[in-house]
Amino acid sequence: MKTFILRSFIGIFFGGFIAVLYTNLLIYFGHLEMIDGSLFLKNSLGSIFSGWFFTVSPMYFEVRTLKLHQQTILHFLTIMVLYPLLAFSIGWVPFTLKHFLLLFIIAIVVYAISWTAFYLFFKHQARKLNDDLNKIC
Repeated sequence: MKTFILRSFIGIFFGGFIAVLYTNLLIYFGHLEMIDGSLFLKNSLGSIFSGWFFTVSPMYFEVRTLKLHQQTILHFLTIMVLYPLLAFSIGWVPFTLKHFLLLFIIAIVVYAISWTAFYLFFKHQARKLNDDLNKIC
């Protein structure tokens, strides 16, 4: 529970930071003097919620009773349900079949690349640790 709360705070604060950074860049480079308050609120809350579920959902990979494929499926389904719901409801992505399919394809590609990169990284780390342990013994 402690890890869940810590990661929740990290995700919320990171999402808020991204929202404020994006807004400041938009104001500065877009030469805006005013922003729409309700639009800022909607987008910043979406960014905060997105940051939260992207930092909390990897906790599936820490559940030792689940096999790797089960962890991956649960994480994938969580992300693939929550993010499109958020993106379509806030208006980040227009709600059309074309945009839904495009979002789904991009999400699968990005997920596959990210998952593979993390898998290879941790496999390499495990190999290094095992080699170090073998040198000790």
